[in-house]
Amino acid sequence: MNALVFDGQLRFVCDHPEPPLTNGEAIVEPRLVGICSTDLEITRGYMHFHGILGHEFVGVVHACHDATWVGRRVVGEINAACGNCPRCRGGDPAHCPARTTLGIDRRPGALAQRVSVPVACLHAVPDELADEAAVFVEPVAAALEILEHCHIAPSARVAVVGDGRLGALCALALRLPGCAVELVGRHPERWPLFHTMGIRACAAADVSDAAYDVVVDCTGQPSGLALARRLVRPRGRLVLKSTYVGSANLDLTRLVVDEIQLIGSRCGPFAAALRLLASGLIDPTPLIAGRFPLHDGVAAIAAARGALKILVTP
Repeated sequence: MNALVFDGQLRFVCDHPEPPLTNGEAIVEPRLVGICSTDLEITRGYMHFHGILGHEFVGVVHACHDATWVGRRVVGEINAACGNCPRCRGGDPAHCPARTTLGIDRRPGALAQRVSVPVACLHAVPDELADEAAVFVEPVAAALEILEHCHIAPSARVAVVGDGRLGALCALALRLPGCAVELVGRHPERWPLFHTMGIRACAAADVSDAAYDVVVDCTGQPSGLALARRLVRPRGRLVLKSTYVGSANLDLTRLVVDEIQLIGSRCGPFAAALRLLASGLIDPTPLIAGRFPLHDGVAAIAAARGALKILVTP
């Protein structure tokens, strides 16, 4: 089958073995696959992953031992848990120590004509939800995970640092309680689009230090983290939404003195994301900046380095 593979070099191949059908898994034919910053970082060495990239997808089940899934349009959670460890039995499979992760850690991804996904990870897509919106379920769910960890009152002041694809989705999710959300970034050429989506975007010079109850860092960069730390008020909450390839300096003494809550946030609730997308309460489709066929996957990855959301059609 055709696939986009990273093995130290990013390559499109047309002779990759198809995934076999195994117990507990479904073979899915992706219809759209989104490229995110994690995919880009993998090509720079993140997680030391070699294999098929891609973890944001919407597709159709081609084969499954449970025939009720065959032919259904689905999205899939990216963490494949063992189901037997204390974490899994306690209802926290996202932190299963034996988990593999789609297109990121020891599990082939969705930038291919077919991908194997655990049935336990599948979610059926409502008929009224277009592929162009459904492909955003995984990153929207990740944005919603902030609300799972943080009660945010309608009166709260919230800042999201990083005006990229993830920052915009976090801003869309965090405004749901009715609070004031500001997206702080360095790409003013994107701000008119964000404004049409109801997102207020501004530069770091336009926001005040220690003025926000909740600050979310979506940059994955030490400079972004430093800015986020500067913006959060004493006894506020600092949420880390991006993974860091290297190390970041953070003054732990000041965190203690200012009694800052430091919160890590990763994957989130797919069912809630599907409901919000289907209802139109979150519409991420204006972020789509281009589409590429799978055989132009290398060009798609290159385009994603400067665009908001690039989609691939396997």
